Amino acid sequence: MTELPVVPHLDYELLLDCVHCGLCTASCPTYVETSNEADSPRGRIYLMRQVIDGLLPLGNDVKQHLDLCLNCRACETACPSGVQYGRLIEPFREHMEALEPGRSVQNLNALQRFLLFKVFPYRWANRLSLAPARLMQWTGLDWLMKKTGADRLLPKSFRSMSDMLPDLKPHYGHLPEVLEPEGKKRARVALFLGCVADALYPETNLNTARVLQKNGCEVWIPRSQGCCGALHYHAAYESEARRFAAHNCSAFGAADAAEFAKVDAIITNAAGCGAQLKDYAHMMHGTPQAETAARFQSKVRDISEFLMELGPVKPTHSLPIRATYHDACHLRHAQQIAKPPRQLLEMIPGLELVALPESELCCGAAGSYNLTQPEMASRLGDRKAANISSTGARAVFIGNVGCLMQITRHLKKTDPTLWCAHPIDALWASYSGELPAELKSAEAPKH
Repeated sequence: MTELPVVPHLDYELLLDCVHCGLCTASCPTYVETSNEADSPRGRIYLMRQVIDGLLPLGNDVKQHLDLCLNCRACETACPSGVQYGRLIEPFREHMEALEPGRSVQNLNALQRFLLFKVFPYRWANRLSLAPARLMQWTGLDWLMKKTGADRLLPKSFRSMSDMLPDLKPHYGHLPEVLEPEGKKRARVALFLGCVADALYPETNLNTARVLQKNGCEVWIPRSQGCCGALHYHAAYESEARRFAAHNCSAFGAADAAEFAKVDAIITNAAGCGAQLKDYAHMMHGTPQAETAARFQSKVRDISEFLMELGPVKPTHSLPIRATYHDACHLRHAQQIAKPPRQLLEMIPGLELVALPESELCCGAAGSYNLTQPEMASRLGDRKAANISSTGARAVFIGNVGCLMQITRHLKKTDPTLWCAHPIDALWASYSGELPAELKSAEAPKH
């Protein structure tokens, strides 16, 4: 008798929650692009179940359909049956990785793998690795290389990663461990800095701390905090992801229930990090740190979510610009946060917020997806850029670092002057009156 495949950490009963109604298909980016049933959530669940039941071999065709999934979890938002798709695709990918070690990053070269797992998860390594890029941007050497075509002498993968870089702004340097609140203290929060986000968009971390202070929060920045573990987790390296999770639980003091109770919230401004941090209890289930992870997870809040719960201080400086908002997948679908960022933006005087067509559809970033699946990522990036351009907006606000990079990259082809930023950057500009260069040169909305 043939023994059926065992997929660790995958609850077979969750597969049975799917009734194959197909309501998820319209929300799936890959199905929308390919119209292939096997590239839909329903189709992928069917494939996984057939493999586990021993009715279908786990061949290359099946693997390719599963690899093409962005794990954006838009299907979870659309599903009326409450199918937990993320709880299915992640352990199944871990199973495929166990059968064929290294397959999750087989499309990456040695440099890309090194950057993804040895540089990106570490803040200081990120800052150091970006120093040459900052110098090239500051001197205009990068522009000259592209203008003369000299950049074509570089490896294609290197050019691709270079194209993803935004205009790098000066880093804030080193924040104090504790920042005092402005006015009456309303809360004590811990700020999660992230790794890639802190290096690429340092102004957003700085503005997040300032906004929290402005809203009466004492801000604690744990010195030993590290990467959330998302890059490893989504690449099916779960043991490494759990190591990062255990480290952060310790850094934020979650093991000591009495001390941890003094922290009202752990604040993050990156949707991908937030979704991962809110999944620590699931990640650490069955480990000695499970209780600590659940305690840690209970305090995690996206910055927009927290401010709307707290009751934000009203901004006063006008930002006279038409803007739109893109729903980062791991904010809208994984964390089910849609209204708070929009509510913050709508508070800003002079800002006209217009709806973005297909706002909930993935932009193609999806962590390292734009490196491992560049063709589909590019198609989705162009689609998102076209939708943004159709609004006539002069700014687009995005609550995740990966989305910011991806969308900025694709908008460079159509409108490089459009301001791409985090909602918190706009909120701080309205609090402080410190308008960014992009906004000073933007046109006021036309009626």
